[in-house]
Amino acid sequence: MSKRYWLVKSEPDVYPLSQLERDGRTGWTGVRNFQARNFMRDEMKQGELVLYYHSNAKPPGVAGLARVVDGPAPDPTQFDRKSPYYDATSDRAAPRWVMAQLGFVETFPALVPLEVLKADPALDGMPLLQKGQRLSVQPVPAAHFARVLKLAKAKTSASR
Repeated sequence: MSKRYWLVKSEPDVYPLSQLERDGRTGWTGVRNFQARNFMRDEMKQGELVLYYHSNAKPPGVAGLARVVDGPAPDPTQFDRKSPYYDATSDRAAPRWVMAQLGFVETFPALVPLEVLKADPALDGMPLLQKGQRLSVQPVPAAHFARVLKLAKAKTSASR
């Protein structure tokens, strides 16, 4: 079985990569899309690398790397009545929503803007760049992952 690569989206005014760096690790909570949940629940594995994408930013783009350090586990925000991610229909005995634990790996020397990604022919077909692609957790093909690392001048390689 080959190693998988991922991309997660976060708004920099909500949880920027710099906050993950300070925290060291975090539960990737608040995902309320079934396909994104299924990726975390069924396919993300400990040790896999994750592109950390700043969405709703000017400009949006890939800011750095994280790693899956644990998961899946029930997302506690689904049971917290004060959380914007509260789900009154989720059952504690069979939670609907899960989270993965992500750990900080690296901040890139500079953000790799969405426009740079879109302009690179080597990234044709990358899920992030598809029309209508709004998933906050999504797989990234290995060749695309390696290309983004090269564009970012990352210290980390896809093989680590």
